[in-house]
Amino acid sequence: MSSRPDPEPSLQDEAARAGWLYYVGGLTQDQIAQDLGVSRQRAQRLVSRAMAEGLIHVRLNHRIGACLDLEHALTARFGLQRCRVSPGLGPGGDGVRSIAPTAAAEFERFLRMDRPLVLALGTGRAMRGMVDALTDGIVAEHHRLVSLIGNIAPDGSASFFDVVMRLADKVHAPHYPMPVPVISTTPEENDAFHALPPVKKVVELAQRADVIFVGIGQMSEDAPLLKDGFVSRAELDEMQAAGAAGEVAGWVFDRAGRYLDLGTNRRTGGVRVDPGLDRPAIGIAAGETKAPAIVGALTSRIVNGLVTDEPTARAVLALAG
Repeated sequence: MSSRPDPEPSLQDEAARAGWLYYVGGLTQDQIAQDLGVSRQRAQRLVSRAMAEGLIHVRLNHRIGACLDLEHALTARFGLQRCRVSPGLGPGGDGVRSIAPTAAAEFERFLRMDRPLVLALGTGRAMRGMVDALTDGIVAEHHRLVSLIGNIAPDGSASFFDVVMRLADKVHAPHYPMPVPVISTTPEENDAFHALPPVKKVVELAQRADVIFVGIGQMSEDAPLLKDGFVSRAELDEMQAAGAAGEVAGWVFDRAGRYLDLGTNRRTGGVRVDPGLDRPAIGIAAGETKAPAIVGALTSRIVNGLVTDEPTARAVLALAG
């Protein structure tokens, strides 16, 4: 853990944070003044300074000291390959809105590489936020995009937070959706889908992906799988009783990051992210209720990289000890 758990911010730190809260968080100058504990006039000057010094171009171009400390602490605690922590947006702020530009910048590092890559993606609000925050005009025709998770919802419609087609349209890259239900009705139905030759080809491509980007979902009462209708109340209760803490690409794991051999895991479509991969597997997640899920995914190395925000990072470190 860093020796500066609560560092004294520099003037540039304050300007960067004020600019972030104003241009990304959408806060008023009065709200920024209250958040930073300064006068409204100082808040106004800090926002102006952030623009004048080029610290804000929709994305934050200055690494705030507190965020750097958290990145170092998370990297040391979990042995991460990559870690980025975005400034928080204050009480009640939307964590996805905070991390989307940072996650987009991380993803663009790979899009801009000359070597052709297979980029595998999960789904969810954070992933969709990342795609929406990508810089316009990037052309990545030499890469291939593949989904790790099925794209069919329980009612037969396309999964709302599927991102592969949305991303492909933005960067003009070949893309391979996973043409199976997110969660099938029975294990036998899931096996039948995976026996189809086109599905096998997409699964094989996803399994040899060079880079993985996934959201990390919690398995508490506000579990995305429950809210989006992919699991029933009874199934969530069963998995919670077995220690379920989180999910990645629809696959549920416990607080130690061990995948459960029960519940919807027996019917989940797509490709499971194996722990301990030697290639980048980056989790995109924010929200303090996600802390147990993030700790589990990091502990077992389902993901070896993380993009999150300050409040979530502090919650993860406190929970991990």
